[in-house]
Amino acid sequence: MSKLRIAVAGAGLIGRTHIGLIQASGECALAGIVDPAPAAAEFARTAGVPHYDTLGGLFAVQRPDGVILATPNQLHVQNALECIKAGVAALIEKPVADSVGEGVRLRDAAEQAGARLLVGHHRVHSPLLATACAIVQQGTLGRLVAVTGSAMFYKPDGYFDEAPWRRQLGGGPILINMIHEIGNLRALCGEIVAVQAFASNATRGFPVEDTVAINLRFANDALGTFMLSDTAASPRSWEQTSQENKSYPTYPDEDCYVIVGTDGSLAVPTMRLKAYARKEDRSWWKPFKIDVAPVDRADPLERQLEHFCALIRGEAKPRVSVSDGLANLRVTEAIAEAARSGKVVAIDD
Repeated sequence: MSKLRIAVAGAGLIGRTHIGLIQASGECALAGIVDPAPAAAEFARTAGVPHYDTLGGLFAVQRPDGVILATPNQLHVQNALECIKAGVAALIEKPVADSVGEGVRLRDAAEQAGARLLVGHHRVHSPLLATACAIVQQGTLGRLVAVTGSAMFYKPDGYFDEAPWRRQLGGGPILINMIHEIGNLRALCGEIVAVQAFASNATRGFPVEDTVAINLRFANDALGTFMLSDTAASPRSWEQTSQENKSYPTYPDEDCYVIVGTDGSLAVPTMRLKAYARKEDRSWWKPFKIDVAPVDRADPLERQLEHFCALIRGEAKPRVSVSDGLANLRVTEAIAEAARSGKVVAIDD
């Protein structure tokens, strides 16, 4: 079977990660790089593939089997619409759009065209997350009661110096980082129907938030709390505990989520499971049966690329559709609104 030809639009950090995975894949080959930056042309030359300034320039010369859109957020919808018009499958990096309104426009266009689009919430492809979801869905924890979560880490000064827009509204951890967590929480606990939030910028003093306390209500009436901060000297984040991204140091004794039901609790990603052996034993005076759920580990980005190839070949439906990506964005925008207004914000579909 011949390799699928996949182009990458956007040769920044995540774009180059995708390029490396394509080059290492046995299923696909790099068809070209799309990026107007001068450095991208040199990068393409080094990679031995054609360089294009725009997607229009790419499609005028060739029609690859797929395109990975790793462009700035505000270009995601425009770029995806170009792929739909060209009849080319696309993997759109998260967030699916830079606003809910634009996401709705893309969803409607994709449904009308029957487009093959995948949104890059890559943690959906994590075997770690899949194991945790299976434990919850099997009823091991009983009826869900609550979830506590955290994404606390320290972004160095250089992170803001290299991209000053990150100091401004829209550049903080709510819109950059929390959207990943929303995808995880929806997978683990179900749909989120309302949020509350307190935000602070007291530590860095930038116009944008650096720390947020969030309350969540799920459709099944479970409640959640989440602490988010990019100025906290803490390892309690998915990146620093899951061992999936080798760029980060990891701490195998730390967790970033604890999911609690009427019969037991699961800590993720250590997968420490504490449950009552019998329902008659449910009491804080009774001991838990303690176990650690086994889990395979694999690179979710590598698995996501394999899934994208299957989608291109017509062998699979998108694990994360435009509608799924839009649902994550809708909750994230609601959190930002709750932090601004101080009110409970309902999630409207």
